[in-house]
Amino acid sequence: MKANIGLIGLAVMGQNLALNMNDHGFKVSVYNRTTHTVDEFLDGPANNTRIIGAHSLEELIDSLEPPRILMLMVKAGEVVDQYIDKLTALLSPGDIIVDGGNSLFTDTNRRTLALKEKNILYIGAGVSGGEEGARHGPSIMPGGNKAAWPAVKAIFQSICAQIDGEPCCEWIGDNGAGHYVKMVHNGIEYGDMQLICEAYHLMSEGLGLSAEQMHDIFSEWNQGPLSSYLIEITAAILAYKDEDGLPLLEKILDTAGQKGTGKWTGINALDLGIPLTLIGESVFARCLSAQKEERVKAASVLPKRTLKFIGNKKTMINAIGDALYAAKIISYAQGFRLMREASEEYKFAFDYGDIALMWRGGCIIRSRFLNDIKQAYDANPNLENLLLADFFVRAMKQADEGWRKAVILGIELSLPTPAFSSALAYYDGYRSERLPANLLQAQRDYFGAHTYERIDRPRGRFFHTDWTGHGGKTASTTYTV
Repeated sequence: MKANIGLIGLAVMGQNLALNMNDHGFKVSVYNRTTHTVDEFLDGPANNTRIIGAHSLEELIDSLEPPRILMLMVKAGEVVDQYIDKLTALLSPGDIIVDGGNSLFTDTNRRTLALKEKNILYIGAGVSGGEEGARHGPSIMPGGNKAAWPAVKAIFQSICAQIDGEPCCEWIGDNGAGHYVKMVHNGIEYGDMQLICEAYHLMSEGLGLSAEQMHDIFSEWNQGPLSSYLIEITAAILAYKDEDGLPLLEKILDTAGQKGTGKWTGINALDLGIPLTLIGESVFARCLSAQKEERVKAASVLPKRTLKFIGNKKTMINAIGDALYAAKIISYAQGFRLMREASEEYKFAFDYGDIALMWRGGCIIRSRFLNDIKQAYDANPNLENLLLADFFVRAMKQADEGWRKAVILGIELSLPTPAFSSALAYYDGYRSERLPANLLQAQRDYFGAHTYERIDRPRGRFFHTDWTGHGGKTASTTYTV
């Protein structure tokens, strides 16, 4: 009996997806560039399963039933293109290639169209959940050539996480739509993690709380509106002791790594002209953390203020919780607003309620909070911004005072809160009927004759003023990025 699907790449995610597929009754054939990894997998984790191994791409393809489905779990970028080139020389019309890595959506756009010309169907599927999710049920976000969806639907919707009987996997849209949604997911993940880190920093350095005390706080938060996978694991991390019985967290070097998806999200937001301030600050916070030696030097010549917190710690802890919740709302509001713009720009036709549903289970940003987002888009599929939904209007009003107190605490004690602060600035800007951009436009017109619109004239009419009296009447072309 031939296999239902072939999987290329046996790192952590590939191995666990193969085992997950096997558990759900699918026969899987696996291949890895270093073939001894295939043998080690079959002799180890895949022992006593129906999983079979291949030592060449030819052998792998020959082991599959038609239409042959090949899933790539390899490093994004050039490696994906190399495998596509090798596979297309061996595949037949109607066969399917699935890229399950974190590929840039524009690469998926290109690959989908190029393979369509060769009668090969291509899917770019974002897979989230890490090792645990891959093994027991990830969130899967497929897009690409929809003609391939019927062949892979049963496999993906069987192995993914299930919430209230609904699979955390549904067709996202054409071309790079799936990888685009995964990119935004990862950007929001950057934001969630940075927000939690800022809450931790305010409580540890600002309030002087111990790891044990913060473990209790995060555990309590995980029982309420902030309930999420990242809050849950933060509580677990705070409770973890090193061999000497002291918290391991305090011994970890404060330099963060990243793989680029958060940066891609920020770059795309700039391309589309959408303010994605919180995620952008989260990326920059990681960049700043990486400058460890320079920060140590700066700390010796640019000392912080030495103020200590004076006040009710319980009240401030609640304020920090409000800040975490309100800023989290901003992060998702900005992320979904970006997807709305991308859907129009790239003709993705996103269903935002379905996206929220897919993120409720399996993925890193899974949280109770996503139910509220799903309900908001179910009530109004054309919602312009999550901040305009009734639930979130009420939530922001309730959290406003505490949010500001938390940001002020950071300012007073010289503790950086770039994500809390930028989220608050966006919130205040978004609900401002009038911003000082009128002065900005006057400046642009003064030095560059870029023109401006007037509040006492219809929109779309542009004016230029000879501010100096000798600048002339010629205006520059007006444009909007």
